[in-house]
Amino acid sequence: MTTQQLTRTDRLDRLPFNRRHAKLLVGSGLGWALDAMDVGLISFVMVALAAEWKLSPGQLSWVASIGFVGMAIGASLGGLLADKLGRRQVFAITLLVYGVATGASALAWSLAALIVLRFVVGLGLGAELPVASTLVSEYAPKRIRGRVVVALEAFWAIGWIAAALIGYLVIPNLTHGWRWALLVGIVPAAYALVVRFGLPESVRFLESKGRDAEAEAAVRRYEEVSGLRAPSSDRVTEVSVVKPEDFDDRTIWSPGLRGRTVALWVVWFCINLSYYGAFIWLPSLLVRSGHTVVKSFEYTVIITLAQLPGYAVAAWLIEVWGRRATLATFLAGSAIAAGAFGFADSTAAILVAGCALSFFNLGAWGALYAVGPELYPTRLRGAGTGAAAAFGRIAAMVAPLSVPVLLARGGTPVVFVVFAAAFVIAAGAALALPEYRNRDLTE
Repeated sequence: MTTQQLTRTDRLDRLPFNRRHAKLLVGSGLGWALDAMDVGLISFVMVALAAEWKLSPGQLSWVASIGFVGMAIGASLGGLLADKLGRRQVFAITLLVYGVATGASALAWSLAALIVLRFVVGLGLGAELPVASTLVSEYAPKRIRGRVVVALEAFWAIGWIAAALIGYLVIPNLTHGWRWALLVGIVPAAYALVVRFGLPESVRFLESKGRDAEAEAAVRRYEEVSGLRAPSSDRVTEVSVVKPEDFDDRTIWSPGLRGRTVALWVVWFCINLSYYGAFIWLPSLLVRSGHTVVKSFEYTVIITLAQLPGYAVAAWLIEVWGRRATLATFLAGSAIAAGAFGFADSTAAILVAGCALSFFNLGAWGALYAVGPELYPTRLRGAGTGAAAAFGRIAAMVAPLSVPVLLARGGTPVVFVVFAAAFVIAAGAALALPEYRNRDLTE
């Protein structure tokens, strides 16, 4: 009689969601929320800078875009470093980098200084996101992996809501309020210590580096919390990698992976173009349409709140419909909402269309972060998700710069028709991705 052998991955997959999973989710999620808060704050800071420093729309667009230049570089480097140094180590470093740089941004004395500091902030922000999602994905049991990663991405909404509230309560009401708002961004630097010493390293990463004793200890800690005993030593095996002869995974562009890489990059590019083009400029566009600064910030808070139910619905559907169908559906909904927002001609219509755009767009982001880590083997997972994020950040750079140009060509309707078209292209690309619902992470 042969006893079935269990890998450490099998043992993690059999576990129920326990308090260690929750600690990892919340610990990573808080870093994610701080990231979102920093990105969101710049949209409110832009409105204040336009008045205080008399900046033109073109200059403001550079304040918004330069951070995404850093994010593109950071995402690529962060993914590579995560595969070399470990997920937890790189996660902590990125928090430290962008926390210190954000705090320093509050002291910026000129437009040039602010742009340089925002670039450094972007390096840290860009590197963090793919690393955090990879770490959480590698610990989550496969039957709920997508749902857990969407829950992680939902912390983005919490951070963006915090940014909206800071923008609404602090920036208009204090002298140099934008500086005080940015000063809050130093919090991630302190939180980096919590990540470094409070969160576990990926079991898959530890095994890939031959650190089997550490990997075994990590798995046992999760089993003990769930009241499960580790299998006896004769039933524990190292990770065995089975590759079909026709599946070459030396790089993300190998024959077996290049199709999914292209589709993933297209989705990342289009969703970045539309999301950051719309939401970074949202308060400024509302002011441009005739609303006061305070009212514009108030409407932005309301629209931002719709992100939370978007994540909740996506988290449920992703394990019911699957990754592909959920991602494509939310992208299609984003396209419809973007078109409606472009032609909204009343406060009620702006709020309804804006809330719909928040709901569908952020639900799509949640599904996208769940999909990425599933597409690549452990040795390429950080690099694959980081490269896709880096390519997407190119669109994030272009988006804020393109808004003033599109506004000059045809106003708000033209801006949001372009964004709607990008969402349609992304929905089509999403349907070309492989489906990994309730399946092992690719090896």
